[in-house]
Amino acid sequence: MNICAPQLAELPPSCGFAVPTTRRQRVLAVGVIGPGRVGSALLEQLRAAQPRLLRDSGLELKLCGVVASRRMWLDCDDTELNGRHGGAQIWRPNDLDAFAEHVRGNDGRHALLIDCSANDDVAAHYPRWLAAGLHVVTPNKLAGSGPLARWQAIRAACASGARFRYEATVCAGLPVVQTLRDLLDTGDALLAVEGMFSGTLAWLCNRHDGRQPFSALVREAHALGYTEPDPRDDLSGLDVARKLVILAREAGWPLSLEDVDLQGLVPSALAALPLDDFMQRLDELDAPMAAKLAEAHADGGVLRHVAHLDRRGHASVRLMVLPTTHAFAHTRLTDNIVQFTTRRYCDNPLSVQGPGAGPEVTAAGVFTDLLRIAESLEARA
Repeated sequence: MNICAPQLAELPPSCGFAVPTTRRQRVLAVGVIGPGRVGSALLEQLRAAQPRLLRDSGLELKLCGVVASRRMWLDCDDTELNGRHGGAQIWRPNDLDAFAEHVRGNDGRHALLIDCSANDDVAAHYPRWLAAGLHVVTPNKLAGSGPLARWQAIRAACASGARFRYEATVCAGLPVVQTLRDLLDTGDALLAVEGMFSGTLAWLCNRHDGRQPFSALVREAHALGYTEPDPRDDLSGLDVARKLVILAREAGWPLSLEDVDLQGLVPSALAALPLDDFMQRLDELDAPMAAKLAEAHADGGVLRHVAHLDRRGHASVRLMVLPTTHAFAHTRLTDNIVQFTTRRYCDNPLSVQGPGAGPEVTAAGVFTDLLRIAESLEARA
């Protein structure tokens, strides 16, 4: 698997969340896959919230293990871990199926797996895990936007009663998927979706005013950590297209990535270059981006990177010139914004806007999904 393995020091020194109590409570066994930036932020959030959740909600979160790229830690490997601080953890070779079985246990407990890996091989396990009764929460976009047959198998596997939640796959911690779900569940009908789904591209468009070359802005965003390690992952628009596919499928439209009219910002001559070579030739983006900016200025508008899905199922992701009166013209820095046009919200679309990137807000979106599942759990003796 291609997951960034953490240093041991990056994991919380006390990962177990069990607190002795004599009153009847809900216990949720949790396993985390992929303790990278988002996974590590999530582990910190879980640990900080555990005493409050147990005290105020009667919810005990029991962390049963963590899986990294080549190894995994199980709570049974170190029985004193929950009571110690700063001690070494005992790891064993990675085995996703064995990990899932360990988290599920054999005592009929509620169990949930959180996949923060961004790995397609992990996503391929979801149907089996859900069919076995394990809840799954993820910010991994590869399940919701991958092969349609696999997505349908994931949804069918939820007939077991297990829950699958993926709010953080679209705009991190913003309630985008849940808002759409609430609209549909209350009888509304989706007519169109339009949005700015990339914090990186939002920042670049906001800053690209002609005073400096576009390549200089990309280098600045890269240095600030706003882009992926390879900026082409952002500039291609593929990540945005995945988010659009996820929303379309949530609305019941069988969209696939190949159905999206995707117009990226990277010329074909630069797409397959080694990263270092691409970074050296970034200035080749300057002329076409300057031409697009001049077009926007001539029309009295602004450049924005927009994803759009209409009622006929046509999906597109591209740079657009928008009038200065458009809501997307007034976003701030890395803001994401999504507009839902529905039967109820047909004259004035329903908008969700705010920061849509960063490990802390993404982890918070995952944590929210976990809590929504926990709210439905019955207390078990």
